[in-house]
Amino acid sequence: MLNRTTESKTVQDRKEPDTSDPLYTFPWPRLPDSPYRPVWTGQTFLDGDREIRFLNYTETVSAWSDELTAMHEAEAASSHPIDVASRKLALESMKTLKGRPVILDIGCSSGFLLQDLHSALPEAALIGADYLSSLVNRAISNVPDVPFLQFDLRTCPLQDETVDGATALNVLEHIDNDEEALRQMHRILRRGGVAHVEVPSGPSCYDIYDEVLMHHRRYTLSKLRMMCERIGFTVEWANHLGFFFFPFFWVTKQTNRVLAKSWSTEQKRRAVARQIRNTARSQLMSSMFSVERIGGRILRYPVGIRSVLRLRKA
Repeated sequence: MLNRTTESKTVQDRKEPDTSDPLYTFPWPRLPDSPYRPVWTGQTFLDGDREIRFLNYTETVSAWSDELTAMHEAEAASSHPIDVASRKLALESMKTLKGRPVILDIGCSSGFLLQDLHSALPEAALIGADYLSSLVNRAISNVPDVPFLQFDLRTCPLQDETVDGATALNVLEHIDNDEEALRQMHRILRRGGVAHVEVPSGPSCYDIYDEVLMHHRRYTLSKLRMMCERIGFTVEWANHLGFFFFPFFWVTKQTNRVLAKSWSTEQKRRAVARQIRNTARSQLMSSMFSVERIGGRILRYPVGIRSVLRLRKA
């Protein structure tokens, strides 16, 4: 269903689009209820004679919610050490792209990675996408000059080979058919394009955190790598994030699994919020993640909290 976040304006009131912007000529998919091809003006989309802020394609039940976003951002906002480290790794992958690349951030949530991409790669043409319209609206307020899409990655509406880079941080674990989601990412990438994927690592560590955050699974890096290669990606770099903290992480996870057997849903939610809050401002964690990121350029960590891959489409 079309989401109209901006009232229609007369043609005379509209600002002329920048025709040199690669997003002006981008082949935006038609909306389900419209015969027109949308046009990005630099601030909004034009769909025929209607002006809309983002393109809304398909939305049903999601393995995420507004409440989970609110909880995570209330406890850590954009500054949790592991999330900062996560975004820095994604930036390193996108910096391998040349020229003025079109980069799609899938699962953009509140737009924190898009803000970092805008600062680090000012020439890049950025697109944000999420499954929930409410999260897209939240991201718009943080990154107002970026075009946004709402869609289900399993049925991504973008045309083949239309983006140069794609990021998906902690997205695949929320999707039941993760292999199809990866296939869609491979399909929309141009030849030579880069995908940066991050997921929670360690199936044996699945606990109340994963339950509360509606994860279908945790991954092993080797199996995820094999799935990416089966789809057709070349794995340029694969590693773990959070290696130095993994012993503490593992003990916490196993303790949670034992203690939470008799907990209510609300008790589990409070415990997860508390654990996020307790680590959100750790300067030690920030320093150690910086050391780990530098070392990870030459070292391959055998375990970690998250698995990270840089993938290339041949």
